Amino acid sequence: MKYVEEFRRQDLARTLAEAIAREVGPGRTYNLMEFCGGHTHAIFRYGVQDLMPPNVRFVHGPGCPVCVLPTGRIENAIHLAMEQGVILCTYGDLLRVPAGNRMSLLKAKALGADVRMVYSTQDALRVARDNPGCEVVFFAIGFETTTPPTAVAIRQARAEGLANFSVFCNHVLTPAAIQNILESPEVREMGAVSIDGFFGPSHVSSVIGSRPYEFFAEEFQKPVVIAGFEPLDVMQSALMLIRQLNEGRHEVENEYTRVVTRDGNRKAQALVAEVMELRRSFEWRGLGQVPYSALQIKQAFAEFDAERRFSIPAATAIDVRGCECPRILRGVKRPTDCRLFGSVCTPDNPMGSCMVSSEGACAAYWSYGRFRQ
Repeated sequence: MKYVEEFRRQDLARTLAEAIAREVGPGRTYNLMEFCGGHTHAIFRYGVQDLMPPNVRFVHGPGCPVCVLPTGRIENAIHLAMEQGVILCTYGDLLRVPAGNRMSLLKAKALGADVRMVYSTQDALRVARDNPGCEVVFFAIGFETTTPPTAVAIRQARAEGLANFSVFCNHVLTPAAIQNILESPEVREMGAVSIDGFFGPSHVSSVIGSRPYEFFAEEFQKPVVIAGFEPLDVMQSALMLIRQLNEGRHEVENEYTRVVTRDGNRKAQALVAEVMELRRSFEWRGLGQVPYSALQIKQAFAEFDAERRFSIPAATAIDVRGCECPRILRGVKRPTDCRLFGSVCTPDNPMGSCMVSSEGACAAYWSYGRFRQ
């Protein structure tokens, strides 16, 4: 296949659906977690769940970096913009995520803070060049996919002598989060959520490769299939997971071979390793403190680290009361289990990050009308 349309062909979807129906065992259930929100949106946009047998269930996981960023880090960014007087640059989804007292970066902007939406790290660097008398902070967020551009921006700022540019780093790592979910009491002891296999994130894996998932596939005996974002990708990956489960295997397989390799993008990995290092611990919304699950800027590039340059007080903002985002991110609940969903919480008036983010589970339920079922 060469073109996107080929990955959405109805005849191939029916063929895959028939193959899945033949493979599933009638006496068991298959709970398959999609870690990435891109898969969640593909499932709902194209009705993939409707093509699955009743005993094949998709479990929604952490979704995206905006979803899992704790409100305390949003509070930190608001503090930088309002109290430190910096020009704060960040991606669009982050502007509307509610923090403490329903404050957000968008509301901070309305109150006079200089908060600017950018589409790339290069946009943030341009703001720094155009405003040499102002401190410009890039609010960096993302899984492994968006980490290399941040590293490039830091190196470029040093090369250009942009002394007014720094980065508030919030890059997080997916394998550590998946391991945390599998080690959680809700999975291991309480049985509140059952996970039989994982759809491995595709864009993340294009950078880190499939190798990092091999440890917990073996350790926790859970199969992983790296899946692309098109509907036929998801269905083929579901078939591969079901076959592994039926055969008692727990391996890492790669459905997304047109993009992902076992070793990933070594040039991007080397670039990140030059500029960043592991944090000892980092808080994820819904997961709590996860050891070695995030990155920070190395001492060698300390002058571009906003956390070293500015005084940022510790913030432990509490999520909106009644919002089930933390449990949805762990796969324990679905958006429709939340009392706020579709009533108080809508895309125009979001109560939590799962409704704000373009890859959030609540946004997927709302956008494609599945909640009406």
